[in-house]
Amino acid sequence: MFDSSVSVVVAYHSGYGHTTRMATAARDGAAMVTGANAEMIMIETLDDSHWEQLDAADAIIFASPTYMGSASPAFHRFAHDSSSRWQTQKWKDKLAAGVTTSGSMSGDKLHTLQYFTLLAAQHGMHWVNLDLLPGSTDADLNRLGGWLGAMGRCPGDQGPEAMLESDLRTAAHLGQRVATHAQLLSHARAASPAVMA
Repeated sequence: MFDSSVSVVVAYHSGYGHTTRMATAARDGAAMVTGANAEMIMIETLDDSHWEQLDAADAIIFASPTYMGSASPAFHRFAHDSSSRWQTQKWKDKLAAGVTTSGSMSGDKLHTLQYFTLLAAQHGMHWVNLDLLPGSTDADLNRLGGWLGAMGRCPGDQGPEAMLESDLRTAAHLGQRVATHAQLLSHARAASPAVMA
């Protein structure tokens, strides 16, 4: 019998609370999967125990607002600091996914998700995309039509409480998908250790 327990960590930065809501939704979605332990780490307050938690995770979901066409400066610092993990390939073969928000409909959120995918690739991680067709109304999942990850949008003059539930449910869907695939990968490794080594 396989051990179905997996760990999903959401590593996030949020400037005004919008990304916190998306990151929380992603965590909650992952936690819906039986056997998945899902946690959040605010990257501005990382200490050695947080890095160890990331090293031990089966999957890491990157979350950042999109500022000036890319992830926030705080997230870029986190990515830079992760280079010590890159040197030893500590995150190799983990799963990765991404969540981002911006104040405008486009806001170049796609570029932030592409940045996350490159970061994951440099670490040798496996990217989990968003398996949803674009929504056609504001009430639909994936209403912003992203493919690489979950996107949220809330006008800059509105607080995080004004975010649409559909964006939060999209992030939750992604979190659930990540946890499910982490379990599938864990089972595959247990079933074929020689092949997966």
